Amino acid sequence: MEFTGKWIKSPQDHGHAALEFQREWKTKKKILHASLVITALGVYEASINGKRIGDYVLAPGWTAYEKRLQYQQYDITPWISAENQLSVTVGKGWFSSRMPGFMDLPDKKERMGRPNGILAEIALEYEDGSKEKIATDESWLCRESAIRWNDLYDGETYDATYEPEEWQNARAFSWPKDILIPQEGEEIREKERIAVQEVLHTPAGETVLDFGQEVTGYVEFTVDACKGDRIRLLHGEVLDQEGNFYNANYRSAKSEINYICKAGLQTWHPVVTFYGFRYIKLEEFPEEVRADRFSAIAVYSDIRQTGYLSSSCQKLNQLFSNVFWGQKGNFLDVPTDCPQRDERLGWTGDAQVFVKTASYNYDVERFFRKWLHDMAADQQENGAIGMVIPDYLRGAVPSAAWGDAVTICPWQIYETYGNREVLQEQFPSMKKWVDYITDTTTRPGCWCGGEHFGDWLGLDAPQGSYKGSSREELIATAFYAYSASLVVKAGEVLGEDVDEYRMLHKQIVKAFREMYPQYHTQTEYAVAIQFELAEDPQKAADELAELVKKDGLQLRTGFVGTPYILHSLSRYGHTELAYSLLLREEYPSWLYPVSKGATTIWEHWDGIMENGEFWSEDMNSFNHYSYGAVLDWVYEEAAGIRPAQPGFTKARIAPKPDQRLDWLEGSLDTRNGRISSRWIHTGNRIRYEIETEVPATVVIDGKEKEVDPGRYTFWSSVTETSGLRFLEVQDEKEEDKYETV
Repeated sequence: MEFTGKWIKSPQDHGHAALEFQREWKTKKKILHASLVITALGVYEASINGKRIGDYVLAPGWTAYEKRLQYQQYDITPWISAENQLSVTVGKGWFSSRMPGFMDLPDKKERMGRPNGILAEIALEYEDGSKEKIATDESWLCRESAIRWNDLYDGETYDATYEPEEWQNARAFSWPKDILIPQEGEEIREKERIAVQEVLHTPAGETVLDFGQEVTGYVEFTVDACKGDRIRLLHGEVLDQEGNFYNANYRSAKSEINYICKAGLQTWHPVVTFYGFRYIKLEEFPEEVRADRFSAIAVYSDIRQTGYLSSSCQKLNQLFSNVFWGQKGNFLDVPTDCPQRDERLGWTGDAQVFVKTASYNYDVERFFRKWLHDMAADQQENGAIGMVIPDYLRGAVPSAAWGDAVTICPWQIYETYGNREVLQEQFPSMKKWVDYITDTTTRPGCWCGGEHFGDWLGLDAPQGSYKGSSREELIATAFYAYSASLVVKAGEVLGEDVDEYRMLHKQIVKAFREMYPQYHTQTEYAVAIQFELAEDPQKAADELAELVKKDGLQLRTGFVGTPYILHSLSRYGHTELAYSLLLREEYPSWLYPVSKGATTIWEHWDGIMENGEFWSEDMNSFNHYSYGAVLDWVYEEAAGIRPAQPGFTKARIAPKPDQRLDWLEGSLDTRNGRISSRWIHTGNRIRYEIETEVPATVVIDGKEKEVDPGRYTFWSSVTETSGLRFLEVQDEKEEDKYETV
């Protein structure tokens, strides 16, 4: 679209106050159709004649703003009258807040100084066929809004008693228009409302609201107050070991709401920022606290749930819930690391380890394609990929397993949804990344030199280190090989000549095997097996199993190894051991945080330690989805559902039960139909209930059967003495219903 309007801003600096723009006009003829096309430098909320336009929260979203800025189009016909007033409130958002809060960088200071402004165009079509356009220019008006303070990290201050200053004519200014693109990603919406579960009175004498679930969004409250009464709310994820409010882990993010009341009954929630929280501390509140006067509004991208998991184990079900909530809380236009502290960045490493689970849980094709376009836009000329996208940490040295998101994410989105367009769009970026490694390594055939995160937060880390004990260059070379292999696969799908990368991949595999004939850590084994680098994968898996047992049947992995370790075990006959890790309740484990009351996934296995103390204040998020990647193992191995062809045009269903669970079920709503798998222990037999709307290969106890779309029941017996399973009874196809178990 070609905008005829001008970028407009306030003629003066208003500090931390949000701005309000306005345009009034009259219509003297009957309207056939009216539309508004709008975008902002910052985040906006628009209304016409006092009614909010659309459901988009924090529009226009977050992109690589210097190169890509989304605009939105709204049908405003129903609200047009004889006299009209368009109002647009604009806050800092991701555009000019103090991001990242934990680091001072030259480009951060530059971003904080950027002006907030809007570009808009009202198009009117009359019944007599005539048309009119009202576009942003100096005739539009501007002033400070009642939002007296706003920042993405620190929160929002709203003064309901504020008497606005006189309107001033807006000032036109120069900002590119060639960066404008139609809305690409999913809109951010208010998705769920959660009631207060309990009003707490802590040992420290605080009044704290517990919503029972950590969410990303904001609190809405209703209060009957006198003019000038003040409300101050603080946000937190957890209580301390004495049961008092705690949010020191937010670091410099104030994460507060300040509200100055008008007289009478009023309802309000923040407009231009968001928070990550479960608990709200009422620092100031002018009336008796009633739970029904508060609700938490969960805000996230408008993604549709497609995956479902359930089991006979309540703690495991809570883990499933925690992963889903962790995804919702961090899929707010960009896949962020955490939604609460002074960070909230699109870390590439977190996204790539979680992308498979993410794409099974929810339909995230549109979400990821938009983010990958930003990744391509922010890719450096030499092919390097930043640690975060959009790249607000410019100049950082690329790391293996983080930069590899550029190959892993598009390939997984293709695998899950079957749309080759994502590969067409990202193929140049994929190649440039592999070429970057090839050009910068100090030793051909491996990725040597450079700086890496290693197995970040690995439990086998040396004292005082955040990195695990796995060799950084082993991890880097493994991901180099994997990325090269994905370039080859993508090129084959697209019909591209990838002989050069095919030869490169063989060279890397050869070099890896020569340099690393032995593995020393769980993560080293896991990546060697997962990326098909181990010369004898069965031997490597057996050794990994022995190492896990030697380590006390517990994980020693970090961000890199954790997503792969269960796959590496179960793929080579160690499913029972994989279940032992999944079902372990003592620290370290996936279920340990559940025992501590977690409702999302933690950044650290022991964010709250066994003695009740916190891991740290400086880096201790309680909503950090990365370790939730374990759910792709539950879908693919426990429930046994995986694509046999991209997009699930054909499925492979090979469930793997465990006697410690009475039953487990999983289902996926794929592009080509629903697939569900359930297994139930019934005495000495296991009943498998399979329902598929796509052709599938069903595998029970190693025996395969090709099936058409339909519903099927299979039985196998369990030998109690050995725990071995074998096929005993032929399959039964039931046309109408399953037998109730």
